[in-house]
Amino acid sequence: MTNEQHNTARSAAIITISMILARILGFVRDIAIYAQFGQGRYSDAYQAAFSIPDFIYMILVGGGFSAAFIPVFSHYIAKNQKKEAWEVASIVLNVILIFLLVLIAFAYIFAPQLLHLIVKDFDAEKLNLTVFLTRIMLLQVIFMALAGVASGVLQSQHIFGPTAWGGVVYNFAIIVIGVCFGGFIESLFPGYGIAAFSIGVVIGALGNFLIQWFSLRKVGMHYVPSLNLRHPGFKKIVILMVPVLIGLSANELSLFVNLRLASGLDDGLLSALRTAQRFMQLPISIFAISIAMTLFPVLNQEAAQNKMAEFRNHYATGMRNILFICIPCSVLLTVLGTPVIRLLFEGGRFTPTNTTATAFTLNFYVIGIFAQGGIHLTSRAFYALQNTYTPVKMAVIGIGINIALSILLLSPLAQGGLALAYSIAGIVNLGLLLIALRRKIGLLNGRAILYTALKTLAISLAAGLFAWFAAYGSEMVFGITAKWAQAVQATIGGIIGLIIFFVLAKLLKMKEAEAFFARIKRRFFRST
Repeated sequence: MTNEQHNTARSAAIITISMILARILGFVRDIAIYAQFGQGRYSDAYQAAFSIPDFIYMILVGGGFSAAFIPVFSHYIAKNQKKEAWEVASIVLNVILIFLLVLIAFAYIFAPQLLHLIVKDFDAEKLNLTVFLTRIMLLQVIFMALAGVASGVLQSQHIFGPTAWGGVVYNFAIIVIGVCFGGFIESLFPGYGIAAFSIGVVIGALGNFLIQWFSLRKVGMHYVPSLNLRHPGFKKIVILMVPVLIGLSANELSLFVNLRLASGLDDGLLSALRTAQRFMQLPISIFAISIAMTLFPVLNQEAAQNKMAEFRNHYATGMRNILFICIPCSVLLTVLGTPVIRLLFEGGRFTPTNTTATAFTLNFYVIGIFAQGGIHLTSRAFYALQNTYTPVKMAVIGIGINIALSILLLSPLAQGGLALAYSIAGIVNLGLLLIALRRKIGLLNGRAILYTALKTLAISLAAGLFAWFAAYGSEMVFGITAKWAQAVQATIGGIIGLIIFFVLAKLLKMKEAEAFFARIKRRFFRST
């Protein structure tokens, strides 16, 4: 293994492990919320309160920033122009902070009016709680934005650990603050106890920022108090960001439309939509994004050096690995969704009805997991080619489809219709991106990608069938009343499904399976 391959594998491992922990803590956070407040009006208000802070963060930092900043900053570093690199980073930081403070002040003052547009069907009490929680969470945007800038600098230098572990700290803080102070605040201010989790969001964002900040100091950070908007590096970042910002604005509009539609559903169904979405994001965040993040600097370097054969090879390998992971996850989440949701959440104020509603929504979300994973990698391939326009154009088309289908499917399928619309739009988006990428760089080794997808789907369906029989058999023997019985059902189903999947993949001599087992062998059975 070359040093480059070793560093890429090591970065992927760090990101994967930290994202697994972050997602586990994310589910623990949801368990804590539902145990105390149930899946109803309080959790709906908490979920809706993220809408405005998330919008501000995504527009300024969360979406297009890394796609535009990393290539430009990396270009200066590669040419050993560190002074210029830090000046560009400082200008970007200063501009973001100015816009950030203005937007936060505006959102704080006009939160009732803005939220009334977004969640128009919330009653007055539910809306007032959402406004209160939103104003608390606006503080997190400052820390998340600072962390985002620091993360962009660190990733430009192939340092991924601080960014990855920041999510662990973030969720851990929400859990600790929410669990420790939720009951106390509820006793003082009845109906507002869930605000403890919003306070935890702010403290978690602060912790995330501090991790990035200390790491940034170690790489020789040099802050420049400059607002030189004519700097060529800053102008290049703006040019690259503008198309992404247009796409993000359309995406946020889509999210607001979905939230507005979901606000008219029965209490708890908005939370069911968000909980199912977290399950859907699990394989995407842990595996697909980690693959895309670690390949992005490699693709960026190969594009800069015009090594297009290596570029196509790395992209195709990354896509095949994403499909190899995402497809079986979709099948197993469909088969074991209800047992897992029941095990994690049911109890306290989370009822069997909530389990059914969440599992129903999840069944529609899983259809598009492979597409969402592929979008992350394919978009970054365009970003490495310094083309941010094409992914945005395709995303806008997908968003238009999402909004139209959401409106059409809401009535017959309720929150499930919103999930199905999202999945279909994602599949269309990925298809358009693949067509555009092939036109730009030539053949993508598409036959190998399709072959991997079809073989993976076939063995995933077989694994899902065995997992279903194992889970059903466990229910017949042990029942599902006790928590230990629920744990046995979910565990047996999952283990049987995974064993069958990997055995079949090994028998078919799939390269992705061989690479997986090789990594396991290297990691756990190294010779001294």
